[in-house]
Amino acid sequence: MKNIIKSVTLILAMTMLPQTAVNAQEKNIATQATHYNTIKVNGLNIFYREAGNKDAPTLLLLHGYPTSSHMFRNLIPILSKNYHVIAPDLPGFGFSDAPDHLKFEYTFDNLANIMQGFIDVLGLKRFAVYVFDYGAPTGYRLALANPEKITGIISQNGNAYEEGLSTGWNPIQKYWKDPSQTNRDALKDFVSKESTWFQYHEGASDASLIAPETYTLDQYFLDRPGNIEIQLDLLKDYRTNVALYPKFQAYFRDQKPMTLAVWGSQDPYFLPAGAKAYKLDNPNASVKFYKTGHFALETHYKEIGADILLFLSKLPK
Repeated sequence: MKNIIKSVTLILAMTMLPQTAVNAQEKNIATQATHYNTIKVNGLNIFYREAGNKDAPTLLLLHGYPTSSHMFRNLIPILSKNYHVIAPDLPGFGFSDAPDHLKFEYTFDNLANIMQGFIDVLGLKRFAVYVFDYGAPTGYRLALANPEKITGIISQNGNAYEEGLSTGWNPIQKYWKDPSQTNRDALKDFVSKESTWFQYHEGASDASLIAPETYTLDQYFLDRPGNIEIQLDLLKDYRTNVALYPKFQAYFRDQKPMTLAVWGSQDPYFLPAGAKAYKLDNPNASVKFYKTGHFALETHYKEIGADILLFLSKLPK
């Protein structure tokens, strides 16, 4: 009987929490929830995901090809418990505007310009940045322009060294050297559903962990009318990223930002050598490999999330 009375008393105590405690709990749940927003930047609607306490240190997540901020769907809940997390869709990707390539110049300089406008509109003063694939040359342009804003860098298969480029780039490099219509047309298969499926599955440690909605959603956006020309324009302009590698590397040497490279070691496009090279230029860089492919978050988001939390805890506020 005494045990029953104790149990009832405990239940009543729990249901009669002070209103301040209830409000705090509700606020905590609200900040950890992911919010889906759109803002206008230089005339374009830019979609972004946001979670976490806005008073906490900020982390900007920049996706790559052919995905969107959807790639961070599993990572955001892990990080937003302690950090303010923002993940936009680049122009031409996901739920952001994708104007015709004849009306909007799809270059990495322009993607960075839009992201500069994005952080300006949101008033981001200090933040760490997570870069992946196309997000790397975009994010590193932001770092060059705003070194005072960057508290740290997380590069997940985000390349900045020529030794990181695999032979999978050969057809694209051929197009850089000779931007003929024939060489451009030869790259159209790169935007096919077979290629998208390959990017997700090649090198993956466990293909059963890759959610089919990932590559299905990506392909839906790739198949929009006119989008193939957008992607071919960006493939052509990627040569400007390689040309900027020396400047990115000089930034790593001069600024020595705290850097964590989390790398799928079996990526068919960006080789482990590209990850290891960060340590050659920056004594504050560390590298962690995971036995998986290009989209490492699909198979290792828990491990990567834990490593990122440890890294972020060491950054200056």
